[in-house]
Amino acid sequence: MPNYMLALFAAATLLVSTAALAQQRPAVTADDYARAERMMGYNTQALVDHAPGQPHWLRNDRFWYRVMTAQGSEFILVDPARKTRTAAFDQAKLAAALSSASGKTYEATRLPFRSIEFSPDEKAIAFAAAGKSWKYDLASGQVSPDAAPAPKPSANAENEIESPDGKLAAYIKDYNLWVRDTKTNQTTQLTTDGAKDYGYATDNAGWTHSDKPVLSWSPDSRKIATFRQDQRTVGDMYLVTTNVGAPTLKSWKYPLPGDKDIATIERVIIEVNSAKVVRFQMAPDPHRGSLSDDISSSGTFDDVNWSADGSQLAFVSTSRDHKEEKMRVADAATGAVRDVFSETVATQYESGQGAINWRYLPKSKEVIWYSERDNWGQLYLYDATNGKVKKQITKGDFVVTQLLRVDEPKRQLYFLADGREPGNPYFTHLYRIGLDGKNLTLLTPEAGNHQAMLSPSGRYVIDTYSQPDKPGATVLRGADGKLITTLEKTDISRLTATGWKAPTSITVKAQDGKDDLYGLMFTPSNLDPSKKYPIINYIYPGPQGGGVGSWSFVSARGDNQALAELGFVVVVIEGSCNPLRSKSYHDNCYGNMAENTLSDQVTGMRQLAQKYPYIDLERAGIWGHSGGGYATAAAMFRYPDFFKVGISESGNHENRNYEDDWAERYLGLMKTNADGTTSYDNQANAAFAKNLKGKLMLAHGLMDDNVPPANTLLVVEALTKANKSYDLVVFPNAAHGYGAYSPYMTRRRWDYFVQNLAGADAPHDYQMQPKPDPRNVAM
Repeated sequence: MPNYMLALFAAATLLVSTAALAQQRPAVTADDYARAERMMGYNTQALVDHAPGQPHWLRNDRFWYRVMTAQGSEFILVDPARKTRTAAFDQAKLAAALSSASGKTYEATRLPFRSIEFSPDEKAIAFAAAGKSWKYDLASGQVSPDAAPAPKPSANAENEIESPDGKLAAYIKDYNLWVRDTKTNQTTQLTTDGAKDYGYATDNAGWTHSDKPVLSWSPDSRKIATFRQDQRTVGDMYLVTTNVGAPTLKSWKYPLPGDKDIATIERVIIEVNSAKVVRFQMAPDPHRGSLSDDISSSGTFDDVNWSADGSQLAFVSTSRDHKEEKMRVADAATGAVRDVFSETVATQYESGQGAINWRYLPKSKEVIWYSERDNWGQLYLYDATNGKVKKQITKGDFVVTQLLRVDEPKRQLYFLADGREPGNPYFTHLYRIGLDGKNLTLLTPEAGNHQAMLSPSGRYVIDTYSQPDKPGATVLRGADGKLITTLEKTDISRLTATGWKAPTSITVKAQDGKDDLYGLMFTPSNLDPSKKYPIINYIYPGPQGGGVGSWSFVSARGDNQALAELGFVVVVIEGSCNPLRSKSYHDNCYGNMAENTLSDQVTGMRQLAQKYPYIDLERAGIWGHSGGGYATAAAMFRYPDFFKVGISESGNHENRNYEDDWAERYLGLMKTNADGTTSYDNQANAAFAKNLKGKLMLAHGLMDDNVPPANTLLVVEALTKANKSYDLVVFPNAAHGYGAYSPYMTRRRWDYFVQNLAGADAPHDYQMQPKPDPRNVAM
């Protein structure tokens, strides 16, 4: 046979074999994606009924809330004293009256507003609809345009903080603090020497920044506690927009670990009526808070407590490395500062989980203090005159998470805690205890995770409880925990009718073989135990949080169940570096964030595969965002034979390039060794990129002002130098969470796992279709 004939024959054979292989490769269709998408939160939440919304308090502990039903929504009014739960108003009458007045047709269960405001005499409600303000008379059932002239909104309203009496609003202008009279709009300048990078009440933690002031009004609305922030010598961070024409340079102060200079605050109290600045007689504090990365992480000026008469301000100073906390009290008139006591820890101090738990009690000259000195987060009572411990209030192998209320006359505390009751240690319950440490009382005994809110007077508790796989209820209790009435029982019958499947709670042993690890597992709703399924590990290693997030019932957790519907087992495991357990448990990764709980994840996944034979460990994937993006790349580089496919989104891969406070809190201050290396070197993912064996996708927003994109680009550079193949998705003008591009990233994530982990073809350019809950759409 001539050579050219041989060549043609070989080519034809290759084409036939290639076509045969293509036919053998399974395909995931657009219909499969659509079925999976039905498990996304924007589809599932609309099928959950009777999960109440936020309560809005009225006089005498009465409150209203809006609850979603299968038909739409209802507004409910609750009177705890009378033990009544009634309609807040006649929705049918209002709908008819509003239809007549506006010329549009409205249904009783689909009213075009979500919020109402009761008049001072509670005989009418006001609301906004059809572009107008309306008033509904509860007795007559009549709707009329609201004749009361609406106050002219301030152009800077979103960046103002109102005084307790509502008469003044504080804001920043030209680096100085001003107040505006909320009735007359007359403005008054309170400080005059503010300057760029040396302004009053300015908000900048590097990773987060805004134009809203950071301050705390005194209870009598006559003084403001704040600071002058000095960041004049702090280094800058730069980002550049992507657009037609010249790009815009974005720059702001962003200190890095190891920098000689970081932002500091010079504490002051400003007397409003006389525009007088009282400067504290102390050295500037590092820009640090006891709760987390910022001095305003709770949404206001953290770590400050005013006395009721406004004569004293108690506050806590946090050292740069978070290892030392100083409890102090300042004289509001003179600025004199008295040190009460301090606490020094070997790793990092935190004042609670989700809330700051120390309180200054000037009447009894005491301080309630949070400490993990006995390896568990507990409350202590200090003498504020001599700084000595009077009593350990709470004791045991559990974690106090939030101190909700101090009843000083009765000498009692109400607090939330995890891990005291049998079962899942992450379930929260509400307790009461005396300041003397006696009479500890469980107020929410039902199994599950409790979210408790005390009424303004403290006489009542709104308690919502559930479990990850079990919808629960919302009840009204007295302060003694006794049930008054059931407000709502969450109904998921419409959701389950669609084939929705709850996650499975899992427990495995940690890498050390001692600690129990808890998590959730998501499997396809049409699971066939005789088949083998690839496993995907969704990871968020903290250490300030965990991957599961809330341990209450929710209809969707990201796209975990949606991914499972595409033929995967998805697991989330809270590793032994996450909070809400013992201090030693949380500190497992201190100084070595590269561990990222990865040994726990691998060990746990192996145990799950032994228990559930349908899990295929030979096809293990991993993905995460932010800290989870960091952990994902670390997993692909440090466990290259275990993890075959990874998707790393917005990772802080190089903590020398991430804001100073987070890294210095959890890694310690940077130390330079004799050979020139630093204590941070082995935390960087780029140094291990050469180990990559599997498929890795990296993603980042190029306007990410939380984790700057250079973090990912350093890994890209290292992979390129090591001649490693990788995939890269960038969002030119997106921030940390991708915003409008999030559905695109979700689809790309599904494609990547389907193609590279499941070995199937994905539908071409499937279009995700996020949509709002129709019950919230105004007609």
